[in-house]
Amino acid sequence: MATVSETSGIPATSESATKWWTRFLDPSERTLAALLLMPAALLLSLIIVYPVCRLIWTSFQNLSLTSGVPASFAGLENYVLMLEDPVFWETTWNTVLITLITVPGALVVGLALALMANLPFKTKWSIRLSLLIPWALPLSFAGLIFAWFFHSEYGVVNAVLRRVGIEGVIWFNSANWAFAAICLTIIWKTSSFMALIILAGLQTIPRSLYEAAEVDGAGRLRQFFEITLPLLKPSIVVALIFRTITALQTFDIPFTMTRGGPGTSTATLAMYIHQNTVDFLDLGYGSALAVVMFALSMCVTVVYLRMIRAKG
Repeated sequence: MATVSETSGIPATSESATKWWTRFLDPSERTLAALLLMPAALLLSLIIVYPVCRLIWTSFQNLSLTSGVPASFAGLENYVLMLEDPVFWETTWNTVLITLITVPGALVVGLALALMANLPFKTKWSIRLSLLIPWALPLSFAGLIFAWFFHSEYGVVNAVLRRVGIEGVIWFNSANWAFAAICLTIIWKTSSFMALIILAGLQTIPRSLYEAAEVDGAGRLRQFFEITLPLLKPSIVVALIFRTITALQTFDIPFTMTRGGPGTSTATLAMYIHQNTVDFLDLGYGSALAVVMFALSMCVTVVYLRMIRAKG
């Protein structure tokens, strides 16, 4: 019995090619989505997947540019060395502590700034513009400015303390005071970023909800906890994701303010990675440290995404 291709006189290969070309010119929704996402997927693979895979592979090698010895496979040697390295644990704890202090601090300050910028002032544009200044300021520049603010002899902070009758503090000679100065600087720098995201969320809340609450006799405080805060949760979670990841990668402000001192009491994991890869040229051990930082960032992201999915 003759096939369809034989009766029509069209070869089977030509018929399949025609069907493929017709499907390409008039694709289904799934095919069209795959075609549109393919350039982005290729770009992400080029700038994210390949460098991460290369980083992980380098972490399993003995690769020190100062030794003059060619790279060799070391297995888990760099990770074992990391577990026995007290500086790694200290810098990791400093990084986690900075994250635990500055992320909630920036959220509270940013929420207050966003609520202030959302008030019906005639000149509220000036308040919103002022939120951009700390966010637009380079991190290293902010660190240098606050290093001058907290200077023990001619700093602004000690000058204010002396005027109110409090003895000045030698901020950068004490591990605790230096750590506090760094955290205050980071909160000042990052709270504006949190405020901008929360302010965008405030703009999406309908005014009619507040008017209905006022009719029902709800005060401002109850409106905040019953209307504003619940509707701001998506914006707050997004702000927390970005802020937590950048907090785990903190480098510029501690580096410009204290260089990690006194000793390594204010050094972060990112600073320790920089020291091993740039100063010591130990790319194998530095890559292993970077893999740990990448894993911490991914864990935090997964936790936040699960929170979003659960609320959704």
